[in-house]
Amino acid sequence: MTQYKELFEPAQIGTCAIKNKTSMAPMGPVGYADAFGAFDQRLQDYYVERARHGIGLIITGICSVDIGIEGMPLSGIPCPTVEPIKFIHNAYQMNERIHAYGAKVFLQLTGGLGRSALPGFVSKAIAPSEQGNRFDPSIIHREMTKDEIMNLIQKFIASAVIAKRAGFDGVEVHAVHEGYLLDQFAIELYNKRADEFGGSLENRLRISTMIVQGIKKACGQDFPVSLRYSLKSCMKDLRQGGLPGEEYEEAGKDIEEGIEAAKILVAAGYDALNVDAGTYDSWYWNHPPMYFEDGCYREFGEILKKAVDVPIILAGKMENPQMAVEALGKSCDIVSYGRQLLCDAEYVEKLRTGRLDEVRPCLGCHEGCLGRIGHGPVSCAVNPACGRETIYNIIPAAVKKKILIIGGGIAGLEVAKTATESGHNVTLCEKSDQLGGNLIAGGVPHFKHNDHKLIQYYQRQMELLCVDVRTNTNVTREDIASYQPDIIIVATGSKARKIKLPGVDRAVTAEEVLLNPDLAKDQVVVVGGGLVGCETALWLAQQGKEVNVVEMLPEIIGGPGTIPHMNDFMLRDLLNFHKVGIHTSAQFVEARDHAVVVKKDDEYLELPAETIVLSVGYESENQLYEAIKDLEIPVYNIGDSQKVHNIMYAIWDAYELARNL
Repeated sequence: MTQYKELFEPAQIGTCAIKNKTSMAPMGPVGYADAFGAFDQRLQDYYVERARHGIGLIITGICSVDIGIEGMPLSGIPCPTVEPIKFIHNAYQMNERIHAYGAKVFLQLTGGLGRSALPGFVSKAIAPSEQGNRFDPSIIHREMTKDEIMNLIQKFIASAVIAKRAGFDGVEVHAVHEGYLLDQFAIELYNKRADEFGGSLENRLRISTMIVQGIKKACGQDFPVSLRYSLKSCMKDLRQGGLPGEEYEEAGKDIEEGIEAAKILVAAGYDALNVDAGTYDSWYWNHPPMYFEDGCYREFGEILKKAVDVPIILAGKMENPQMAVEALGKSCDIVSYGRQLLCDAEYVEKLRTGRLDEVRPCLGCHEGCLGRIGHGPVSCAVNPACGRETIYNIIPAAVKKKILIIGGGIAGLEVAKTATESGHNVTLCEKSDQLGGNLIAGGVPHFKHNDHKLIQYYQRQMELLCVDVRTNTNVTREDIASYQPDIIIVATGSKARKIKLPGVDRAVTAEEVLLNPDLAKDQVVVVGGGLVGCETALWLAQQGKEVNVVEMLPEIIGGPGTIPHMNDFMLRDLLNFHKVGIHTSAQFVEARDHAVVVKKDDEYLELPAETIVLSVGYESENQLYEAIKDLEIPVYNIGDSQKVHNIMYAIWDAYELARNL
């Protein structure tokens, strides 16, 4: 039986009939172009896998219309105009496969990055007007010439023609969106030109209107053209986003101008608006971390539904199916899923058939997707096979073995799942009464609730796969023989590090506070400003507590680049918004009655403290591995018990091991 039937009714964009009201959101396929700028085999398989499991419309990630204009590397993202015939050949065979499942597919086209380019990603720094780079203001982007603008418009048109020949059902213009190059033309803060591409709103939108008019002329009025569209910039200033619920004066495009711009663009010929909000200066709006509430773009979709008469496509953490159903007709016409389809290619089919307890959830961490842009092709923290579906899938075991897994945290659970799917006989032992390890405490804050959903996903997989799971079972070296294993995998995790602070009889760890919130009184000092310490501080501050963070290093959260930028930016802004005191390069001196003293430079500060929370890292629980590693059968150490790391590497390392047992 079909669940949430409203999502599975037909949709329409222009002349393109879509089998249901679900869409795969465009996500940049960085690292998936071949030497000719065409879709490589991995990218083709990635999209086909989503089509196979019920999605109605796929909108590809950005493809450059001209990599030469900014000197983008050839292997960066696909580009139809490099070798059109090669692009057509690769894309056509992909689209034939996609169409076999009744799905439709649009090619998303981008004009470039402009001032939003990550330093080093492009060799030619251009922009609508001369200005500093978003990430490194010392890099100056020169103003584009009119000839360059006209050439770019023609490249869009040529790319759309190539897309039509390649069997795409339409194209999406990646234009007035996220502060990319064409959005920089549209926003007055960035565009100071004095010619016909600057000044009035109509002039600033001219490049985007000329693109759609040119595509319609070349490809026919019935060839659908969607527009990726950010209604509002959500900026307080350059390089400074405005938080949800925060009052501030909009520095970029406000809602009133966004509505007017949408009307101009639809009148020019765009057949649909794919809606979000934000720019690179408020980057977390375009790539919502876990700190956002679900359905974070619904208000923007609702505004545009009233303003224009074309279909609205809406993403933004729409995984709650009841929310998605309620949004139809009010905030959107098509519900779009982005990172959720990285995590679980089968999401739409699981949704349709009422198997939500089998959905692998997105954590909002960005570690496997955007966080990997500088290191390799984008993928997913909780789905190691994402983007390499046919070359890194689960391999049936040639020889079935008895596998003993000791530890029921995320690494142990991933090994158990993958090894069982490979055909092995698995027993998993966990010394406590719960599965999930450190995620049990880590998922307590409301903004980390998907951590608990990940535990629930693995628990359900253990049931479906009939894995022999034994909780309240402590395994010692002496117990090993009774299991008669062929292979032992130790996944005993890590524990919070404790240190002795001067004058402190008993500090509580972040884990203890998360599991027992009553331990935290109204005034709290968190010692340790890493990710766990800062998220715990935020959680406590959101409860109305007065919180200060003391960090020995010059930066909190490990410094820029330790976690993906959008998560880093938003967490810092939230800490500031909730008035969490941040004291870096600070040394804990002593505790006094309801206060602590810290030294920063040559000054001493007294901070109110009814509760002191320790968050000074984790240490591996590897004693069991050390005790049994010399047994005469293979013994592996995986997850935090091997090296304290993040969720992604716990899962990825476990998957790598399990698929090769």
